[in-house]
Amino acid sequence: MRLLIDAGNTRLKWRLDQQGDVVTGGACLFDSRQWLDELSPFGARIESISVSTVISEARRSVLVSQLVDLSGAPISFYWAESLRGGLRNAYSDVEKMGADRWHAMYAAWQQGLDGFAVVDAGSAITVDYVTGDGDHLGGYILPGKQMMLRSLQQDAARIGFESIDAGAGDPGRSTTECVQHGLVWLWEGLIRHLVADCERYRLQRIVCTGGDAVALLAAGLPGQHEPDLVLSGLAAIDSEAAGS
Repeated sequence: MRLLIDAGNTRLKWRLDQQGDVVTGGACLFDSRQWLDELSPFGARIESISVSTVISEARRSVLVSQLVDLSGAPISFYWAESLRGGLRNAYSDVEKMGADRWHAMYAAWQQGLDGFAVVDAGSAITVDYVTGDGDHLGGYILPGKQMMLRSLQQDAARIGFESIDAGAGDPGRSTTECVQHGLVWLWEGLIRHLVADCERYRLQRIVCTGGDAVALLAAGLPGQHEPDLVLSGLAAIDSEAAGS
């Protein structure tokens, strides 16, 4: 069996597969031990571990220790690359690109889309554009929902608000509504720019992943939801590295 890990700054996603067939999978907060508890019955049967991550070196050391305790299988970390399978990275220094962005792009590229945008709505929201010829045009990095909320709570005095799931960007009539509707309002602006860019660059589809993907789609993003996009790209690259 092969264990695939997508370790973000907030959440950890995992998938266990065998010869391409998914055995089980899940997601939880990075600091939770839920994933270890769920995987412990499979520990002795895991033959290899592949990881895509953007976490700090200190947290990566913790993750490695946890994986070693879980299984004695070899661990491979995969990072962003300049070129793979016809997909060309726009970064001149690929080491400075988050691995999750590259793996998400590669998964979408493997789907054979004519030209596409990938939106990963996690702790940060990343947007990447890829032409039908495989040229990565570049992208954007913006603060995600929880990051924006934390900044208001920590850096702005006297702004007290509650956590609600706002579905509209109409003007708020309480501080809570002003904050939560303001986030939707910002997302609506992001969506307008993204759709206009797709028309400008002749990108045919938008693929969305990440913990806030559903909320972003609900705010009007005209895309398809691919919750396991990073894991799918990681799996493809790991299989290519193994020659299978």
